[in-house]
Amino acid sequence: MELEVKILDISIDNIRKIMKENGAVLVKNEMQENYIHDFPDRRLLSKKGYARIRVVKDQETGEETVFMTTKKLLSREVYKKMEEYETVIENKEAGLGIFRSLGLQLIENIRKSRESYQYKNTLVEIDVNDKAFVPFPYLEVESPTEEELEEVVALLGYTMEDTSSLSIHEILKERGLSPETPEGL
Repeated sequence: MELEVKILDISIDNIRKIMKENGAVLVKNEMQENYIHDFPDRRLLSKKGYARIRVVKDQETGEETVFMTTKKLLSREVYKKMEEYETVIENKEAGLGIFRSLGLQLIENIRKSRESYQYKNTLVEIDVNDKAFVPFPYLEVESPTEEELEEVVALLGYTMEDTSSLSIHEILKERGLSPETPEGL
């Protein structure tokens, strides 16, 4: 289980500076392509879950890794708590074929860059999506404990009141933006 919050409209340079000054390690600098799937009746999304194939290209090495993942929202008080199962698979086509054979349909395809810093046991991830989908950069802060999550949020110069546990679709809706994609992710 992971605890996660988002911080919106960030200064990427400022976050990088804080991370470097505090000894955080850059663990990922990648381009992602996410293939979000659900059944035709949207039973996964209606329960705040989904199935995903993610193709990750390391910006430094050019190496590609493909992940098959399922996620389901467990709760969303101050933090978003997710149940997540993930494994590396041989290639995108195999994963897409497995999902198709299970009756899942492709719902959306999202591209973004992600720069991830490790600080203690917490990941601080700078996400920049296609501007047509999310027109502002944001952070995802993922931690195994509430205490460390709050510590890292403060280290970054924010308070817990500056964070959100909403999905990116809910945030866009709140701001009056409406990409042609389903809610719940």
